[in-house]
Amino acid sequence: MKRLYFVLVMAVCLVLVGEAHAQRCLPGMKGLRMSAGMTDGFHSAATRNELGYHFGLSMDRYAKSCNKWVFGAEYLQKYHPYKDIRIPVSQFTAEGGYYYNFLSDANRIFLCYVGGSALAGYETVNWGEKTLFDGSRLRAEDAFVYGGAVSLEIETYLTDRLVFLLHVRERCLWGNDTGNFHFQFGAGVKFVID
Repeated sequence: MKRLYFVLVMAVCLVLVGEAHAQRCLPGMKGLRMSAGMTDGFHSAATRNELGYHFGLSMDRYAKSCNKWVFGAEYLQKYHPYKDIRIPVSQFTAEGGYYYNFLSDANRIFLCYVGGSALAGYETVNWGEKTLFDGSRLRAEDAFVYGGAVSLEIETYLTDRLVFLLHVRERCLWGNDTGNFHFQFGAGVKFVID
């Protein structure tokens, strides 16, 4: 009788088993993230000369409760209009920060984060060229920059290994001559690798 009972229980378990989903956001899991977006405003014909954009590559490492550590690098390009040309200002920064998961669904498909990061890097104005086409001279210097960023990020899992994300952030950097604050928004993808 016990054997029959065991066989029936095993048969019911096999019949009722659904699709198994991988665990998400486990402590120690890592993800490689690529992101891009606009800086200091929206792209339009009227603001073409002040256009800014950024690209980033980072590694996420999950901690407890779906919180995560983020380490990466970012390239930011911002233009400043001058007569009929645009003067480029480029920043190369490294980032290290912590993102707190303040909202998620039960299956961890949709997650919202708020985060803070420390930033350090280098800024170059007009790629080091001080003299402009009309003989004017730039007074802004290339410099090492440092500061931080506050971020709001939304992630949604498309598959167990592919994540789509949206982000907004405010960067504040000191040590430069071209402005301290930059607002960023954009999108990206993350590949969970471990």
